[in-house]
Amino acid sequence: MRRALAEARAAAVRGEVPVGAVVLGPDGSVLASAGNRVEELADPTAHAELLALRDAAAKRGEPRLPDCDLVVTLEPCPMCAAAISLFRVRRLVFGAYDPKGGGVEHGARIFSHPTCHHRPEVVGGVEEAEAAALLRTFFADRR
Repeated sequence: MRRALAEARAAAVRGEVPVGAVVLGPDGSVLASAGNRVEELADPTAHAELLALRDAAAKRGEPRLPDCDLVVTLEPCPMCAAAISLFRVRRLVFGAYDPKGGGVEHGARIFSHPTCHHRPEVVGGVEEAEAAALLRTFFADRR
């Protein structure tokens, strides 16, 4: 989570919503990491999770990551939750909960649908206070 938080802080410096993600391989090594790049790339799908998952899959030359874990600072949105399912990630670990935009524990609850292809193990609330504080500070500074 420390690495994901560092990615989130770097995203905030770039003017992006401070969300960071890290893909860990089966041995716990970092395969890929990213922060949000929506504004920079002018791409509404350039969320930290998708960027990190795509990079990890490309490095492995495989479309699925069944022995990998994804660590992200914010509960994934429905789009990212669906991608996590399609990438077949083993475990999702996230920091802050997102009652408004989340797609795992809130909102669409993607992994709860009977048509969901894959349901990873989910661990929420890891370093929640720090992850939430980054977001609160970012948005307070914008107002």
